[in-house]
Amino acid sequence: MAVRDQNLETAGAVLATFKVHQTGGEDDLTDDDIGKAISIVGDYEVGLGSDGDVLLGKLIDLSLTDADSGSRVATVQVGGIMTLSVAATVPSVGDRVVVNGSGAVKQAPALAGNDPAGGNVARGTVIDVNGTSEVTLILN
Repeated sequence: MAVRDQNLETAGAVLATFKVHQTGGEDDLTDDDIGKAISIVGDYEVGLGSDGDVLLGKLIDLSLTDADSGSRVATVQVGGIMTLSVAATVPSVGDRVVVNGSGAVKQAPALAGNDPAGGNVARGTVIDVNGTSEVTLILN
């Protein structure tokens, strides 16, 4: 008897709500960004971040509509198991990740003496790699 497939993304999800960061008076996140990798980019504010930033989690939902710029809030999965798009350098199982600034994750840099105060920027543990398109990870 084969082991049946399980949807691990439904196990242990932790969600939190944040403000959406704005640039030039417009929200940095739109409905097209749902499902992408998110970073903290300001005080209680989230966005796609910059290449190499710390992964906060996965954008699950935005309140209101794209027409309501400035009034929206973002629901972000900040814990549990999730699948995210991946960019080069694609991590291997057991690696940790950072964001690429465009809504995907990539392999975190090696630990080095120049890591920021407070620790290395890596987060999560990759538990599955689907070619070069996506990875599943535990946000821990």
